[in-house]
Amino acid sequence: MGRPWRIATRRSPLAQVQARSVAEALRAATGRNAELVPLSTTGDDHPERAIEAFDAKGLFVDGTRAAVLEGDCDLVVHSYKDLPSEAHPDLVVAAVPARVDPRDALVSREGWHLAELPRHRPVTVGTSAPRRRAQLQRHRRDVLVQPLRGNLGTRLRAVSEGHLDAVVVALAGLLRLRPETDGLIAVPLEHGEILHAPAQGALAVECRRDAAATRKALAQLDDPVTRTEISAERELLVQLQGGCTAPIGAHAEVRTTAAGQQRLVLLGLVGDPNGTRLYRASHETAPDDAVTLGRAMAATLLEAGGGEVLTDLRAEPT
Repeated sequence: MGRPWRIATRRSPLAQVQARSVAEALRAATGRNAELVPLSTTGDDHPERAIEAFDAKGLFVDGTRAAVLEGDCDLVVHSYKDLPSEAHPDLVVAAVPARVDPRDALVSREGWHLAELPRHRPVTVGTSAPRRRAQLQRHRRDVLVQPLRGNLGTRLRAVSEGHLDAVVVALAGLLRLRPETDGLIAVPLEHGEILHAPAQGALAVECRRDAAATRKALAQLDDPVTRTEISAERELLVQLQGGCTAPIGAHAEVRTTAAGQQRLVLLGLVGDPNGTRLYRASHETAPDDAVTLGRAMAATLLEAGGGEVLTDLRAEPT
């Protein structure tokens, strides 16, 4: 059977649930047991700091990646959206399992839809993502957006204990972790309301580029459709030179037409954190042109005004 696979993961409950799902799939595919190695990252070590305040990229992957690079672990499981837009030269994403629902969700005690947020009093919604803030403010200028960090349980408690009226979180986290919600209600947000982050809902399983046997084993966990969709979304991110904190949204989906043909549809968005300038576009192509589609979408958004927005954001002091 061989020694167990050693899987690096962040310490959060959600990260460990995600890593455990990969461990079970890898065990089924290879017949080898797997063990999790919980580790901290820079982002985990400084929960009091806003994400935009960090100069470095890869805040939530550096510690776990180091364990693989140094040979202490065989592979690492990431939330794909946490990966920097630039690939690591010594690592490879050897598997992209099928992703779960990538939409965001509005979580409140009342089960509000976005259009139902009260107008007769101030409403406070928690999120630390500039992308979510931009789209929230675009829909409702009167909504007070409160910066909020911490794991999923911490953010939900901010609502259940009455510190916030609602939070916006990734629906995938709720579906995977199924946390105790104390009666809170999650309402999925459609792409026209709040477009999710590139690669949201997907996992990235990385290993060393030179680890041929590990790569071969992990290839059995790969979902080609998800990899195609993520390729388009991530290429948009790369071309816009946006990290995980930039106000950029993307959703790619392989669809089958009435004539039985497959088409890859990509929705894209870029804006400033206040939502005063927000640009959207939609393109489609054949599924094998995912990277080209991402590049074409980036060019469209940059020309529409997104380039000026991103230039202005990069010039702002951190």
